[in-house]
Amino acid sequence: MTLMVEKLPELTVLDENRKQLGAFLRARRESLDPQRLGLPRSTRRRTPGLRREEVALLADVGVTWYTWLEQGRDVNPSATVLQAIAAALQCSPTETRHLFLLAGLTPTEALNTPQCEGISEGTRRLLDSLLPQPASIQKTNFDIVAWNVGFERLMGVNFSEIPDEDRNCIYLYLTHPQWRTRLGYDESVLQTFVAYFRAAMAEHRGDAVWEAKLARFCAASAEFEALWRKHLDVRGVENKIKIFNHPKIGEFSLQQMYWYSAPRNGSRLLVYLPVDETSEKALSWLAENA
Repeated sequence: MTLMVEKLPELTVLDENRKQLGAFLRARRESLDPQRLGLPRSTRRRTPGLRREEVALLADVGVTWYTWLEQGRDVNPSATVLQAIAAALQCSPTETRHLFLLAGLTPTEALNTPQCEGISEGTRRLLDSLLPQPASIQKTNFDIVAWNVGFERLMGVNFSEIPDEDRNCIYLYLTHPQWRTRLGYDESVLQTFVAYFRAAMAEHRGDAVWEAKLARFCAASAEFEALWRKHLDVRGVENKIKIFNHPKIGEFSLQQMYWYSAPRNGSRLLVYLPVDETSEKALSWLAENA
């Protein structure tokens, strides 16, 4: 007689993620000191760290629901609730991102996290040491936070005369005639910018800063808005050869090189390098002619 053995279903990726999410929540909970969080230390605590009901209270969620979440059951926390739980568990930005990914949610950016808007003296020396190569430091949303004089001359702008909120590669392309002329104003360039921003914004949906940036681009250019609604292409920034136009020295090409300060969501250093004799002469001319 042949015995029929029923094959148990394998855990899906979703099931495994729920299991890991629950394990991570428990580990974080047990690592916290109740007294440090202003909670009374009880001699009757049988396990280290916080109790589940204390986490639920701090996050303003139901105890039973939080218990199910920690047990890896089929519950679906919203981004708001998960952010509250992360705060209750004193999670770092990296740990919070990990929670969101395990829960199948797009990680949110901490809007209230203080950010350094200035640059260090070392960063300034680094940019200047790259001369005559044009160089700048940009955020993932294409805001320009630092630059050298070579970059100003390449793009034909004086950043000291441009308001901070306007120092953005895409916004300047849409609104600044000189900047636009240096890159050539045609639909293919604009499509590339749209694809860049769509890809960069994928992890920032609902982020007020990013949504405001998109609204500003659309308000500045009906063409940008039309392409944003029409095309769903995405592209990551890449090291490639870029063509520039200058009213006195004509057209020349430069190699675009990116270096990142962090694996994800960090600012990036952009340097333009000559690729031939023509581009070397162009950069030399820019260095000698303010």
